[in-house]
Amino acid sequence: MSYTGPTDLYIDGEWTTAASGETFATEDPATEDVYADVAKASEEDVDRAVDAASDAVERDSDWRSLDPRKRGAYLHAMADAIEEQKDEIVRVESRDNGKTPFEATLDVDMVIDTFRYYAGWTDKIEGDEVPVPGDRLNYTVREPVGVTGHVIPWNYPFQLAGRSLAPALACGNTAVLKPSSTTPLSALYYAVAAEEAGLPDGVVNVVPGRGSTAGNRLVEHPDVDHIAFTGSTGVGKGVMEQASQNVTGVTLELGGKGPNIVFPDADLDAAAAGCHYGIFMNAGQMCWAGSRLLVHESVHDDVVDRVVERAEATPLGSGIDDDAQMGPTVSESQQQEVLDYIETGKAEGATVATGGGIPENREQGYFVEPTVFTDVTNDMTIAREEIFGPVLSVIEFSDQEEAIEIANDSPYGLMAGIWTSDLNTAHKTADYLDYGMVSVNEYPVTQPQTPFGGFKQSGHGREQGTEAIHEYTQTKNVNVNLE
Repeated sequence: MSYTGPTDLYIDGEWTTAASGETFATEDPATEDVYADVAKASEEDVDRAVDAASDAVERDSDWRSLDPRKRGAYLHAMADAIEEQKDEIVRVESRDNGKTPFEATLDVDMVIDTFRYYAGWTDKIEGDEVPVPGDRLNYTVREPVGVTGHVIPWNYPFQLAGRSLAPALACGNTAVLKPSSTTPLSALYYAVAAEEAGLPDGVVNVVPGRGSTAGNRLVEHPDVDHIAFTGSTGVGKGVMEQASQNVTGVTLELGGKGPNIVFPDADLDAAAAGCHYGIFMNAGQMCWAGSRLLVHESVHDDVVDRVVERAEATPLGSGIDDDAQMGPTVSESQQQEVLDYIETGKAEGATVATGGGIPENREQGYFVEPTVFTDVTNDMTIAREEIFGPVLSVIEFSDQEEAIEIANDSPYGLMAGIWTSDLNTAHKTADYLDYGMVSVNEYPVTQPQTPFGGFKQSGHGREQGTEAIHEYTQTKNVNVNLE
């Protein structure tokens, strides 16, 4: 089915071609065919979008001065518009990214829930009265930061855009979305939703384009007040450095090398199912992927056998294949990078228990077999670096102390999993793990109301939950002398 959705930029309430007139192609990674041609935003287009967002968030603007309850109604209306277009967005996301319809449906549902959650926050963003000495009134007010820039990755294009856009709008900010040039299409549906919901012009702007031009300009723009970026740690460091030139605030959700720790008293079938899902969902292209499986030596072989059996039974398919459980990697370059890591694992002495290459029955598409390595030590490249593909490294441990030591021996600290039937083991292990998120007996899991973010080189700040309200507001203190 050919693409018939939006392909232009959306700036100041209008659909428009790029100033240069240029477009770029986006392809279906399951077929390698061009799926759509999209307007290619330049620095000039980003400037226009930021100008529109700046005007829309002035103190006397309709959006900034709006009754918070009405702002909440706008977010509910956007959720309604997204829900009405759900089937179309799922189809577009599947074709543009390669993820299965099941996975794309989860993403869209999460966005709808996120918008509804933050719609309820709009009239609850409160300050405090501060007790001070003397005859004074002292209080705080939480105000919008202003113009927010959202640089969106290709692995969860729609869901991660909504994750930062919803709280930013709930707090009274305006937004410029810059989706990945690899998967630019679904973000344009936020413009459709904003238009259908009747948001004032300039509140939501969407500018697909290359990261090296449109992305860099958005991050370095002096009139952007906050940047939300999700992507690799290396690029995230560059974003932080660029933003620092204007002392622009940043929320960074970066890389991960998540460990799933399986203790001998765990439900092994449940652990195997969760660990399988935690690495092969979205073809392993997840910052929170459980890409390291730490297994107690007494149950190592049993767990490996269960995981391998599930990996070998995983049906692969295209983005429009309802029976598929794992799609392709997003691009040829990503496929090759994953295959290179697999060869590195072999060269460093790890054993391929299953997978390890391109599926024999796939002549088209950027597929990689679900791959499980055993005989992995934590100093190997495949255990240290984020592969961002369907590759699982199994590491054996002898006791709880060693498991914690191995899990924490990583530059990343995003999400970790624990599998045990003993609550004491669960809580003690969770307490000692240097990770921003820890999940016990299920993996991975998150909700709009729970904070999302990591320790160490996995990022800075938090998305979701109450924490996101603090990311997208700033505190003003007012002192009144009553004498």
